[in-house]
Amino acid sequence: MPPDIETIAEQVFVALADPSRRAVLAALAAGGPATVTELADRLPITRQAISKHITLLTDAGLVTAQPGERRRVRYRLQSAPMQVAQQFLAALARDWDNPLGALKEHLDRAVDSGEGDDTASPERRQS
Repeated sequence: MPPDIETIAEQVFVALADPSRRAVLAALAAGGPATVTELADRLPITRQAISKHITLLTDAGLVTAQPGERRRVRYRLQSAPMQVAQQFLAALARDWDNPLGALKEHLDRAVDSGEGDDTASPERRQS
C-alpha cells in the first residue's frame, strides 16, 4: 500500500527543512544529475555531508540513484514527491481561504453597518 499524501508531504517538508539539503536539490536542478563528488565541487559542503543529505533526500523520494560507469552513482531529482507536497499545501490553503474569506466578509459588513464604531478612528467617532 503506497504511503498517504500526509506522510509523503511530511517527508518532503523534513527534507526541505535543512538549507544544505535545499542547496543539494538546487544544484541538481540547475546542473542535472551528479555524483556526490561533483556536488561537493559545486557546493561548500563536504562529500561526507552530501552523502548523508543524499540519503535523506533519497528516503524522501526526492532523489534517485542511477548506477553508472566504474561504480559511480549519479543522483537525479524526482518531482513526484514535491508535487504531492504542493497538492497538500494547496488543499491546506483552500481550507484556510474559506474561513478567512468569511471573516473578511463579516468584518466588511460590520464596518459598513457601523458595528465597529468603538474601534473606528477618532475622526469617524466624531461624526
